[in-house]
Amino acid sequence: MNISAVLLAGGKSRRMGQDKSTILFRNVPLWQIQLDLLRKLPLQELFISAQTDPPWRPVDIKFVPDDRPSRGPLSGIAAALSRINGEHLLALAIDMPFMTESYLRNLGEKVERGRGIVPLIANRAEPLAAIYPREAYDEVIGALSGSEFSLQSLAGTLIAAGKLQLIQVSEEERSLFRNLNEPRDL
Repeated sequence: MNISAVLLAGGKSRRMGQDKSTILFRNVPLWQIQLDLLRKLPLQELFISAQTDPPWRPVDIKFVPDDRPSRGPLSGIAAALSRINGEHLLALAIDMPFMTESYLRNLGEKVERGRGIVPLIANRAEPLAAIYPREAYDEVIGALSGSEFSLQSLAGTLIAAGKLQLIQVSEEERSLFRNLNEPRDL
């Protein structure tokens, strides 16, 4: 795989009430769970995107600040796409601790030159565990300069442009996309 990856850790965590990155899930901080997962993949490079450089960031992982003003994960994807050496960017949210190495490897095997992969659950894209081609950068920047910062809208634009391919998520795989948004999710 000629893929770079970004761990998206810049959210405000309003519903959780504290920074999700450092929340313990099964006695391990979410940042550690996600970085351990990404380190198992044959990546060109690995980034962490957030509004400010997190104190927990390992020194061997590059920090990319969210493009300002921050527009959520869209800003992190834009920042990482502007810096990748690989042909594609795997974006993974910090709050998806059920994602697996095998699922992400499977996604990586499906990318094509100039076209990435976005999982689909019940007609809704899952853009926070998706692989974007370098060629998506112009559309990402266009979304940042507009008034619609939704990753769903961006995914639709990229699918229409032939830069993202949808892949249906099976019933068994749906649990991989469960994210932790509120204290009761823990």
